[in-house]
Amino acid sequence: MKRKNKIKAFVGLVLGLIILSSLALAKHGAWMGHDFRERHEAQQAVNNDTLQTLADGSMVVNTSGLGADITGYAGKVPLKITIANGVVTHIEALPNDETPDFFNHAASLFNQWKGKTVDEAAGMKVDAVSGATFSSRAIIGNMQRGLAYAKQAQAEPKAPTFDTSAKNLAGIVVVLMAAILPLFIKNRTYRICQMALNVVVLGFWCGTFLSYASLMGYAAHGMDVVAVVIPVIMLITAFIYPLLGKKSYYCTNVCPFGSLQQVAATCVKHKMKIKPSVLRALNRFRQVLWVALMLLIWGGVWSEWVDYEPFSAFIFQSASWVVVVIAATFVLLSTVVTRPYCRFVCPMGTLLKISQGGK
Repeated sequence: MKRKNKIKAFVGLVLGLIILSSLALAKHGAWMGHDFRERHEAQQAVNNDTLQTLADGSMVVNTSGLGADITGYAGKVPLKITIANGVVTHIEALPNDETPDFFNHAASLFNQWKGKTVDEAAGMKVDAVSGATFSSRAIIGNMQRGLAYAKQAQAEPKAPTFDTSAKNLAGIVVVLMAAILPLFIKNRTYRICQMALNVVVLGFWCGTFLSYASLMGYAAHGMDVVAVVIPVIMLITAFIYPLLGKKSYYCTNVCPFGSLQQVAATCVKHKMKIKPSVLRALNRFRQVLWVALMLLIWGGVWSEWVDYEPFSAFIFQSASWVVVVIAATFVLLSTVVTRPYCRFVCPMGTLLKISQGGK
């Protein structure tokens, strides 16, 4: 029986990865960094124009090729950098797949380089914008590559560097605790403390979680494992742990929004009783909703629904008010209904269930 369950889990994982890959291709036209868009050749011809000289002598550096290995939250973040008389005069973001609210927040970084000479701008240490860390890092990386190219001093792409900030180190510690300790510690007090740490550190401080937007971004463009250690650990608990018999481990022990619902549940002792028939109907609703949302992405009709998952409400500096309202509604509801979003709505949770051989 155990062997049968392992085979079922493995088949589910393969099916989940196939679904995720097909979604990445449908939304981004790419898989693991390989662009398969029909217009790819035409775009590539434009992307190869890394350096252009305008009639007035200004230089325009296009980082599409220079920063091809640099990804933000959902994919590549190419820029056009205009330099006149040795000074950065204009920075333009080229089309990308980042969540608009987050990217616009991160784009405030442009002002830090404008008006600086190429040497000054290239030597600047610019910190990521709180609330849009991944997009910020991608912008900073593209600016560094573009400015280095403008100085004609670009060497081979630098190896990814490990983020040694207190925030990242704290996040790694907390996600490792969530990934390991619940396997051995069953104490309720510890569990509440771990949930609180997930919410405060992984959610509000680091703004790191798994979502459809991030999963499709990783599937389409790959991921810099050194730079995104926390998501890598989350992915292991979501997709590898079930092969070891730990189904739904990420959802119940790691996910910041799932943890927030569990913490909120402690505020009210008595929970609403739901009839078995209603539970079956709600479970059926979750499955139908998932199919409908997948069809939207595959059909290219409204794939932007991924921008409205409540997870991004943790990054409230950048999240839209709609997302914040959705998240707040489910948190309030979770005081009387156990983990309502996880159990009856979450599209990503449904994908993980399928990946674990369930439904």
